[in-house]
Amino acid sequence: MHDYIIIGAGTAGCVLAHRLTEDPNTTVLLLEAGGPDKRAEFHIPVAFSRLFKTEHDWHYMTTEQPHANDRQFYWPRGKVLGGSGSMNAMIYIRGHRHDYDTWAELGNEEWSYDEILPYFKRGQNQERGASFYHGVEGALNIADLRDPNPLSRAFIYAGLAHGLPANNDFNGETQDGVGFYQVMQKDGKRHGGAASYLHPILNRPNLTVQTYAQATCLRFENGRAVGIDYNHEGQPRSAFAQRELILCGGAINSPQLLMLSGIGPGQHLQNLGIPVVKDLPGVGQNLQDHPVISVSYACTKPISLTAAEKPLNRLHYHFLQRGVLSSNVAEAGGFFRSKPDLPAPDLQLHFIPAYYLHHGFIRPDGHGFTIAPTLIRPYSTGEITLQSTDPLTHPRINPNYFADSRDMDALVYGVKVARQIAQEPAFDPYRGPEYTPGAQTKWDEGLRAFIRTYVETLYHPIGTCKMGNDKLAVVNSHLQVHGVPGLRIVDASVMPTIPGGNTHAPTVMIAERAADMIRYGR
Repeated sequence: MHDYIIIGAGTAGCVLAHRLTEDPNTTVLLLEAGGPDKRAEFHIPVAFSRLFKTEHDWHYMTTEQPHANDRQFYWPRGKVLGGSGSMNAMIYIRGHRHDYDTWAELGNEEWSYDEILPYFKRGQNQERGASFYHGVEGALNIADLRDPNPLSRAFIYAGLAHGLPANNDFNGETQDGVGFYQVMQKDGKRHGGAASYLHPILNRPNLTVQTYAQATCLRFENGRAVGIDYNHEGQPRSAFAQRELILCGGAINSPQLLMLSGIGPGQHLQNLGIPVVKDLPGVGQNLQDHPVISVSYACTKPISLTAAEKPLNRLHYHFLQRGVLSSNVAEAGGFFRSKPDLPAPDLQLHFIPAYYLHHGFIRPDGHGFTIAPTLIRPYSTGEITLQSTDPLTHPRINPNYFADSRDMDALVYGVKVARQIAQEPAFDPYRGPEYTPGAQTKWDEGLRAFIRTYVETLYHPIGTCKMGNDKLAVVNSHLQVHGVPGLRIVDASVMPTIPGGNTHAPTVMIAERAADMIRYGR
């Protein structure tokens, strides 16, 4: 019997394991379906896409998307200690003040920007030093890139020439503008949830970590969540919590496990023959994600990341932890608005000093660079539903991309801006022919067809167990599941709306906040 069982050792699970076991009298069992993060690719920043479609990846596929040429989208998600934070691009972005003030306006008390800023600060060690917006005592190391590519500098100069303001800190007073991203790295290596929060505490006697532990069903007594059934290395096991079960499976696994356990839309569960423990129609609903499209060019000089893994570069990184292997791939970027009256930017640019097409699986010959417009405040929402009562069968994932036409309109605008930036003089020494969408694609309808054919996920699914008090809310503002005592959800699935930016940092913040709620009995 443990005090707490944390189900899922992704970003949020690692944070909670660290914080809850700071009390030596509190015992925690941390369960992870995947294995340890031992492969070198987890720690060498530039290599993260080599983990896609391996045993460390859930390798999800969406349903056919009717507004994107009926394509099925590949969604990589980390099945490993640290979860997707062990195989992402390490960009540290919090989002905009407007994001969290919106959460509060939706009825979630104490989640406004001013109220959650201390938890962002608590989680970070900002190498630039402490400030109003940044902390230096946290576990997560935030650093400037060690060796930015000259193409990334050209992108910033081009963005400035286009009229975007310079921004040296996207997590400071303003978000609009262009600049280098800060990254979750330490000494040139990935510093995600596993490296920062979990590895330093693995020897704590009050923490038990079990990898290869696939959760199958929650257990209840008199309506209260008390335990978990799981398969550990092929053997069925059960564990029980004296205080709480904390579900940290993420936007796909958390609603899946709830529904397998009888918590979710009653009719959907009954259709599958699952006894209904709690009819919560919002479980699996409100799925949101950031779609991204690559505008790419040949590079006329051999300076891109294409040759990153040459022997000389490997030696440079091995001895100094510097050079192109320390690149997070998406080195620079920016934020801007498709309409001037928007309260916050709705488009983000990711600049990659290489071709980045179809998650890195398509590798054209030669050198290239990519400007990738990303829709960060989509109107379209989708859902997660069960296909089967078998816990090993992936759920049905329908992000419903571009169901709202405003999303396509904004992304078309983003492609136009990316192309304009690429034509600025700063790129003249490097710019070759446009590879995608290609010079022949000129008009809006052609751009729409291009987007429908080549758009991909930016790996940011959220919202499927959303926080709130409306009929689709799954957890309250303390992240406790409505009507199910003893069960709390702490991960990106509780976000009621998607933040305007990469979602790792907001997930750390949520877990830091939840740790206080749990420790102080809230």
